[in-house]
Amino acid sequence: MRSAGDLVARVQLSKKLRIGEAKKYVADKLRVGVKELSDPVIMSEVRADLGFGIMMPLGGTPKGLECKFNIARVLDLDINCLNRFKRMAGL
Repeated sequence: MRSAGDLVARVQLSKKLRIGEAKKYVADKLRVGVKELSDPVIMSEVRADLGFGIMMPLGGTPKGLECKFNIARVLDLDINCLNRFKRMAGL
């Protein structure tokens, strides 16, 4: 949550990419450099701006499934729990 490691890992697994390719993919989608992915200050701002969730969420900021929906949209990912939620909610 402080950098982009969780995002890189999710992309690595769902798109079957090697770590370098996954970092490049995430960096391109977030419009940051690959080196910036590990900077907690920059990534805190990026995560807050995109609604990906932050370590200590304030009132009115995205939490839980809302963050996952934002991550899926921006990174173009298919997330199983979101698909199940949409199916159960009739969305």
